[in-house]
Amino acid sequence: MTGVFAHRGAHLKERDNTLGAFHDAVALGVAGVELDVRRTLDGVLVVHHDPSIDSVALAHTRAKDLPDYVPTLDEAMDALRGVTVNVEIKNSKDPNEPVYDESGTFVREVLDFLHGAEVASSVIISCFDLTTCAQVRDYDIDMRVGWLIWDVEAESALVEAHVLGLDALNPYFTLVTPATQRKASELGLELNVWTVNADDDIEAMLAIGVANIITDQPARALNLVTGRSAGI
Repeated sequence: MTGVFAHRGAHLKERDNTLGAFHDAVALGVAGVELDVRRTLDGVLVVHHDPSIDSVALAHTRAKDLPDYVPTLDEAMDALRGVTVNVEIKNSKDPNEPVYDESGTFVREVLDFLHGAEVASSVIISCFDLTTCAQVRDYDIDMRVGWLIWDVEAESALVEAHVLGLDALNPYFTLVTPATQRKASELGLELNVWTVNADDDIEAMLAIGVANIITDQPARALNLVTGRSAGI
């Protein structure tokens, strides 16, 4: 059965990527939650999507100076015990990003934390940066890793992910067709699609049989998954 992942938590009522959104997602009964991890100036791992808050980069800000609603990764993982967590490492050469770590230090710090907190087995790491995905695999042979894509041809990306020994491809949902799923199955890779919100699009991904749907509408998606499994 396709799993439902709440994109940045259940954030229709709560601010996304906050403890409230994470608690609400768990209460809904989702299979997983997707969140974004960044590193502050003083090396604290925090959960936030955008690189800046009020035009000030998180990478240039000490953790104690961030708004109270920004949780640490430690706090987030504690709130999400019992579900799978897709941890997106925000490491990119995008010009909108203030820093890019090519050394692998950021990756190692995230993985060391997850192992130290004894939650690594419930995590899937993802990143748009393929080098970062490869660093995860090199550092930890057992960590589940998915390459995030939105402007790359999906079937060729599946081959690249397979060659690197990754576990999944996380494509934007419009890139996925039944042929993509067949190719993923041949290569032993999961497809975790994002961000699927409209009923028709959710139904289409369920029909294709993707592993997981990442959505801003987790309650709606859960109802559609339940209806499909019950033959409604």
